[in-house]
Amino acid sequence: MNHSEVLALFDKEQRREIEIPGMRKDEFPRLVRFVRPSPGMSFVLYSDLDEATVDDAIESQIAYFSEEGLTFEWKAFAHDRPADLVERLVARGFEAEEQDAIMVLDVHNARIAEAFCVDIKVRRLSNPSELEEVIRILEPVWGEDFSWVNDRLGGHMALPGYVSVYVAYFGEVAAATGWTYFGPGQFASMWGGSTLEAYRGRGLYTALLAARVAEAKERGLRYLTIDAGPMSRPIVARHGFEVITYATACEWNKGGSEKA
Repeated sequence: MNHSEVLALFDKEQRREIEIPGMRKDEFPRLVRFVRPSPGMSFVLYSDLDEATVDDAIESQIAYFSEEGLTFEWKAFAHDRPADLVERLVARGFEAEEQDAIMVLDVHNARIAEAFCVDIKVRRLSNPSELEEVIRILEPVWGEDFSWVNDRLGGHMALPGYVSVYVAYFGEVAAATGWTYFGPGQFASMWGGSTLEAYRGRGLYTALLAARVAEAKERGLRYLTIDAGPMSRPIVARHGFEVITYATACEWNKGGSEKA
C-alpha cells in the first residue's frame, strides 16, 4: 500500500467530498464543516490552513456555532496544516480527546479467517426496530446514553445500501456490535465496534471484522477504514490494517470559562 497515495485519496473522498445524510455541508476554500441540528454534534472535518489563516478560522467557527447554540468538534488530523493545530485549538479552549489511529485495509488483499467458535454467530440487522440490541451493548461498554442510535442509525438504515449494522452473539447473548458506512467512492468506514466486557477475548470482535470485510469485498470496494483506539488497534493490525495518519477530536465546550 502506498500510504501517501491512499492518504490523499482518503482526504479527497472521506473529508472533502463526502456527504452525510441529516447534516448540512458548508464548504469554504480551506475548510469543510458539517452542521447537525441540536442536540447532535456538528464538526469541522477538513481544514488546510497556515500561520496566517488558522487563528481567524478557529475564531470564525467558534463564533458561528456559538451564535447557533450548537456544540461542535474540530477533527484535526496529524498531517493537517499547521502542524500545531491541536495545540492551538486546546489553547483556545477546546478539549482534546485521545488520539485515534486512522487505519486502512486494502480489501483486495484481505485475508481474515471466518472460522470461529461455534458459539459465535454474526447477524446483519434488517430493521431499525432491532437497534435496541445495539444500544444494550453500547451503553454498558461506554457508560453513555446511546438513545440517539434509534433515530440516527435507524434513519440511515432506511437509505438503500448506506449502512450495515451487525450484532455478534455468543450463544443467545447479543455481546458485540459494529456498523459500516458505504459511500460512492473507494472507501467504506467501520464504526461503533464494541464488545461487552464479560465476552471479550472470545473472538467476537474478529468475527464482526470478518463479516464487514466480506461485505466490502462483495460490494467491490478497495479500502476499509477505521478510527482505531488503543483496544481495537492491535486487533485490526493483526488482520492487515495499516496506519496512514492519526486524528484528534477537539470538542468545543461553550460552557467553559475560556469559551464563554
